[in-house]
Amino acid sequence: MLFLLLSILCSVTVGIIFKISRKYTISTVQIVAWNYIFAILLCYLSFPPDLNAIDAKAPWSIYISLGVLLPAVFLFLAASVRYMGIVKTDAAQRLSLFIPILAAWLLFEEDFNTLKITAFFIALPAILLILSKKAENKNNKWIYPAVVLVGFGLIDVLFKQIALYANLAFTTSLLIIFCIAMVIMVAAVIYEVIFKKVSLTRVNFILGALVGVFNFGNILFYLKAHKAFAENPSTVFAAMNMGVIIIGSLVGIFVFKEKLSRYNYFGLLLAIIAIVLITFSQILNK
Repeated sequence: MLFLLLSILCSVTVGIIFKISRKYTISTVQIVAWNYIFAILLCYLSFPPDLNAIDAKAPWSIYISLGVLLPAVFLFLAASVRYMGIVKTDAAQRLSLFIPILAAWLLFEEDFNTLKITAFFIALPAILLILSKKAENKNNKWIYPAVVLVGFGLIDVLFKQIALYANLAFTTSLLIIFCIAMVIMVAAVIYEVIFKKVSLTRVNFILGALVGVFNFGNILFYLKAHKAFAENPSTVFAAMNMGVIIIGSLVGIFVFKEKLSRYNYFGLLLAIIAIVLITFSQILNK
C-alpha cells in the first residue's frame, strides 16, 4: 500500500509544481525538456535497458507516436493546471481511462458487461459537469483539460499495444519513448532560444528536474504497486485513479483555494462512481 500511496502523491505533486510555477516567469517548453532528461537518467539507472531487443522489428511507429504525444499532452497538462486548476486537470486525466476501454470494445471486440455500460453513461455527464463553468467566468479554458483527457486516453491505448510485444520489456520501451520525446523538446527549446530569444534559466531547470523526478516516481511506484498486488491488479487500478482525483481535489480546494461550482463537485462524485464501476466490471470479467 505504501508504493501505491507514493505513486498517487508523485502524480499529484507534478500538478502542484505546475501550479506553483505560475508565480515565476517560466518556459513550459524548457521545464518539459528538463523533465525528460531527468526521467531518462532515472529510468536508465533504475531499469537497465536491454537495447539489444530494440531492432527494426520493434514497434517504431508506436514509439514515435508516443514520443510526439507525450510531450505535447504534457504541455497541455501544464496549461490546464495553470488556467483550470489541479482539480479539473486531475479528474480529466483520470477519466481518460474510458478511451482505451472504449477502444478495446470497438477495435478489439472486447465484451462489454452491464457495469461497463453503466460506467460510461455516468462518466459522460461527469466530464461535462467537471468542465462546466460559471456564466461570469470568461477565462475558463476548458479545451486544455479536454485535450488532456483525450491525449492521455490515446497514450494509454498505444502503451497497451506495446505490451503485446512479449519480447520487449516495458521499461526498455519507455526509455526509447522518453528519448524521442526529449529530442523533440530539446529541439523546441533550441528554437525558442534562437528565434524567440528565450533565455535558459535556473528556475526552469529546477522545476523541470522536480517534474522529472516526480513523474518518474509516479511510474516507478506504480509498477512496484502492481508487483506487490500481482494477484489483485484492480486494487491498484481503482485506488490510483480515485486517489489522484480525491487528493488532487483536496489540494486544489484547500491549498490553492480553487473555486468549484456544485456542478463540478457533483461531476467529481460521478467520476469516482464511474471508476468504481469500471473496476468491478474488470473483476467480473476475470
